[in-house]
Amino acid sequence: MTKRLLTISDITKDEIDNIFERSILLKERQKRGIPHNPLIGKTLGLIFEKASTRTRVSFEVAMCQLGGNAIFISHRDSHIGRGEPIKDTARVLSRYVDGLVIRTFGHEIAEEFAMYATVPVINGLTDLHHPCQVLADIFTVIEKKGGYKGVKVAWIGDGNNMANSWIEAASILGFDLFLACPKGYEPDKKILEHAQKEAKSEIKVLKDPKDAADGADVLNTDVWASMGQEEEAAKRKKVFKGYQINKDILKVAKKDAIVMHCLPAHRGEEITDDAIEGAQSVIFDQVENRLHMQKAILETLLKSN
Repeated sequence: MTKRLLTISDITKDEIDNIFERSILLKERQKRGIPHNPLIGKTLGLIFEKASTRTRVSFEVAMCQLGGNAIFISHRDSHIGRGEPIKDTARVLSRYVDGLVIRTFGHEIAEEFAMYATVPVINGLTDLHHPCQVLADIFTVIEKKGGYKGVKVAWIGDGNNMANSWIEAASILGFDLFLACPKGYEPDKKILEHAQKEAKSEIKVLKDPKDAADGADVLNTDVWASMGQEEEAAKRKKVFKGYQINKDILKVAKKDAIVMHCLPAHRGEEITDDAIEGAQSVIFDQVENRLHMQKAILETLLKSN
């Protein structure tokens, strides 16, 4: 397997399926209280330029449960935020740790970091991709729906990093994906066109949320304004009005459709409170699965490193 996970397209379908199988096994072992410490003596560096709750905690706990250690490196407390070249930081940290997670703004930063690092580099989020989150989300779909084959996923809202990673996943794994996005807020054009060209399933971008949600097995969304877009929040509230998971959207999806959100959520905006708290919500199972997915990814990338 490649020694980097910056986008879902960095790994093959077989590799993704193996990661899902490991996630299932590692979750079962944890629930049964069976220790599993393949990363004893390994250290993971977490380089975060963006704030985080779930990504940071899930990776730190994952390393602890696998027997290793994690070091959090904020850009405020290192030379990363003081103008040190990315290539220098990557090579320096590679001499100290066995793997790196980077959470930053521009995807090109993560790409340059991985180019110069000599240890595995994992994308904990960039403005363009969020692969670990989407892999955990699909793991949740597998748990709730028995697999991803034949599943229709509806994405409602911003064509952001999450949408881009869902598009790549749909192309590789072969499930149907219908995205409803306002004009001007569609997913990355190059990612979408490449995925549609390669896919054997349907990947479509629509304007009407109900058209996307019609007959869906999975309803999914994210905040209207992501980190770094706070100044656009007021404008986006107007543009995205109607792009909400609510009781009307649930009515057009399948009766047993599951509701997902990667959190944090702005209740009452992209999703209603009753949709989050309702019987069809799997959001907090989705949250938990970040831990098990991170463990599978770390074990895969770091065990033989």
